[in-house]
Amino acid sequence: MWRRVTPVAAFVGVALAVTACSGSTKTVTATVTVTATVTETATAPASTPAASASAPASEVASLPPVIDPCKLLTQAEATTLAGVKLNPAVEAGAAGTQTLCQYTSDPNGPTAQVEIITGDGAKKELDIDRDTLGHTFTTVPGIGDEADQEDGNIFIRKGDNWVDINLVRLNDPAQNVQPMQAAAKIVASRLP
Repeated sequence: MWRRVTPVAAFVGVALAVTACSGSTKTVTATVTVTATVTETATAPASTPAASASAPASEVASLPPVIDPCKLLTQAEATTLAGVKLNPAVEAGAAGTQTLCQYTSDPNGPTAQVEIITGDGAKKELDIDRDTLGHTFTTVPGIGDEADQEDGNIFIRKGDNWVDINLVRLNDPAQNVQPMQAAAKIVASRLP
């Protein structure tokens, strides 16, 4: 009789041991974060001499002067353009070369915003709006050397200097045409 019971007891013991082991299996999850630092170094070709060392000053292309956009349109003038009381100016851009001046309305309303963008950014915005996006523009004579207007923007060029006046209002854009042109004349008169 023990011979018959011993194999059964042994089998039950092994089954219990396997069940106990399988019940205690734990899953471990690990998260690994990899951080890489990339340093890019640009070097001029050895055959290209430095422009300032080899070329006379008259041959070196000069960049247009950096223009402070907040000096082109005052808070009072921006308020007149927007038709809504605007907050003091906030400038943006790289240190020492601010290229954006923004006047915003009270967040509680009514909504309006005037931005003045100077330099290459203004020209690039014109190129994108006109050439890439195909916006409709009107040439405005008598403002700077060139003035092109679309809904919400008027771009002014005087010499090599570009400026964009951007107006955001919740009204019919046709109502903004004359006020934007008046603001553009003020801006053009202040460009070097």
